[in-house]
Amino acid sequence: MKMQVSEIDNVKIYNLSAGKSLPEWLSERKKRAVLKKNVDFKRRIELIQEFDMPGVSTSIRTSKDGQFIMATGIYKPRVKCYDVNNLSLKFERCLDSEVVTFEILSEDYSKIVFLQCDRYVEFHVGHGRHYRLRVPHFGRDIAYHKPSCDLYVAGASSEVYRLNLEVGQFMEPFVTKANEINTCAVNEEHGLLIVGTENGHVEAWDPRTKSREGLLDCALHCSDIQNKTLSAVTKLKFNGALQLGVGTSSGHVLLYDIRSSKPLLVKDHMNEIAIKNIEFHKQMNYVYSMDACVVKVWDCNTGKQYTNIEASVDFNDLCIIPNTGLCMMAVEDPKMQIYYIPSLGPAPKWCSFLDNLTEELESSAIQTVYDDYKFITKQDLESLGLDHLLGTNLLRAYMHGYFVDARLYKKAKTIADPFAFEEYKKRKIREKIEQERPARLKLDDNLPKVNRDLASRLHNTEGRKSKKTNNLLKDERFKELFENPDFEVDKEADEYRLLNPVLARLDKKDTKIIKQAMEVEEEENRDSDIDLYQSSEESSDDEKTWAKEMKKQHKIIRNKKQEEVINEEPRSEKLYEFSTAPKLTNIRSIPQVSKSSLGERLTRENFASTVLGSGGNKEMKFTMRGKKNISNNDKSMKKHYQERKKLVRKTGFLMKKRLRKD
Repeated sequence: MKMQVSEIDNVKIYNLSAGKSLPEWLSERKKRAVLKKNVDFKRRIELIQEFDMPGVSTSIRTSKDGQFIMATGIYKPRVKCYDVNNLSLKFERCLDSEVVTFEILSEDYSKIVFLQCDRYVEFHVGHGRHYRLRVPHFGRDIAYHKPSCDLYVAGASSEVYRLNLEVGQFMEPFVTKANEINTCAVNEEHGLLIVGTENGHVEAWDPRTKSREGLLDCALHCSDIQNKTLSAVTKLKFNGALQLGVGTSSGHVLLYDIRSSKPLLVKDHMNEIAIKNIEFHKQMNYVYSMDACVVKVWDCNTGKQYTNIEASVDFNDLCIIPNTGLCMMAVEDPKMQIYYIPSLGPAPKWCSFLDNLTEELESSAIQTVYDDYKFITKQDLESLGLDHLLGTNLLRAYMHGYFVDARLYKKAKTIADPFAFEEYKKRKIREKIEQERPARLKLDDNLPKVNRDLASRLHNTEGRKSKKTNNLLKDERFKELFENPDFEVDKEADEYRLLNPVLARLDKKDTKIIKQAMEVEEEENRDSDIDLYQSSEESSDDEKTWAKEMKKQHKIIRNKKQEEVINEEPRSEKLYEFSTAPKLTNIRSIPQVSKSSLGERLTRENFASTVLGSGGNKEMKFTMRGKKNISNNDKSMKKHYQERKKLVRKTGFLMKKRLRKD
């Protein structure tokens, strides 16, 4: 057997509802087939058969004789009655509207009253519905006063309606000071009626005198003064004749002695969520306080927490089996929850076998509901290309979507997204690499100092191959390669640069071999055309990158050789000592040059000559030094100048001729 067990504050809590559950719409034949094949279904604990609702469970109660459990839920609105002696469903009835709350009037299931959301109060007997009537305002809670046979209905008004079940008519209502009433309760020992209002007050009424006997302001002790908000009273519960538990919308639980206006204890849930239910464990003086997220169990004298039950889904109602450690919850989920806390009391008589099982059962993880079926929406159905299955037995309509077999969903998902498997492979490869990294780091201590990278690469390659392969690191023929520094691989050499792309390509082939070894069975179902297309793409990409790398290395080597040639050209510089340095006679001082005139300087350098004209004017003739100094070896230069002159003359002649024609 398996069940989920958790330990909070050193208190073991057993979840008897954990595990897989079968869909309601499966036929009995299919359910039996699944139960035979699936081991998880065989080993689960189903304390009460069919202890669930189609959608959501709203309220849960036990009869006063302890023989029946009744629960309400949706959708469709219904009530279920379970017989604890047989641990199975006794009967199920559907209702016209959703049930807000209900009360069991008799010792067994024969007399029940339901308060419905459409203002109807409906009475049921053993065979079915007996009578229904309507109240003036929407009801929120009901309470039954047994001595007078009065049924009190409190709701969205200031009046508490009194329906006398003996006479069968409405009596004069109790008029309170509140605008709206959230909850009401009747003390079974002295018959006092209390109502909790929206403005945080608790009013006490005596059914005998039909008058209000007291007013208690609970919002004063738990309201937020900074935000100026008042806490409403959401739940009331008596513990004996004098103790009263009050739950508020701010998440506080106040314990009162009805003879005092000050609370004995204030317990804060610390989550600012309204309290939905309060129960008392009379044997051990513990209080169960429930909101939508958690059920807290704490000491009513000190307020110290004993344990808590956290919700996987929102809680709606709480039911405690008296004098036991078993509790049941109505939740926002089809499956109603059952928890067993052995330290709070023994198991009930009708499930006494739990005491023996809890000693042997091991913890197990929570299973997802309907693991064999996948819920998908209509948009998902269209994206997977399964919309043509609408109306067939392969799809089961539920809420705003459909249930489909998990195997069919996986096949459709593979076809719709064929490359999802590549992501799965990459993730597996990364996980494999992460697992191998610690072992690779430990091997570095045994690697040689010479050619360390090569030795590491060879070691990894040898590890992937079979044991028959020779270990190059231990071979005597290659011993000098890893010991003699003269055999160190020079990564800056031209030969290594040209060889490196080839080595990198070989390493990629080794990684491809690893990937192929890590493939799972799902790859066999893939299309062969996709494999060929991907393999061709990978090979072409590898060739392109390899060619680019080779061109890059050739370019680096070519540039390196050109730099060496430039740096090795002979220089015609001479070195002189200071004593034998040549004397520079042609350099004149800057002051002498600046004082002489332009004509004197040109005459001195033989660049120009001055001639006197007939009118007394002076003329200066310049001579070009380049024409005189042209050596005989520059005949090619002279020839070039002459050809240029001829070309210019010919071009000018042609241009003039064309202009004349125009």
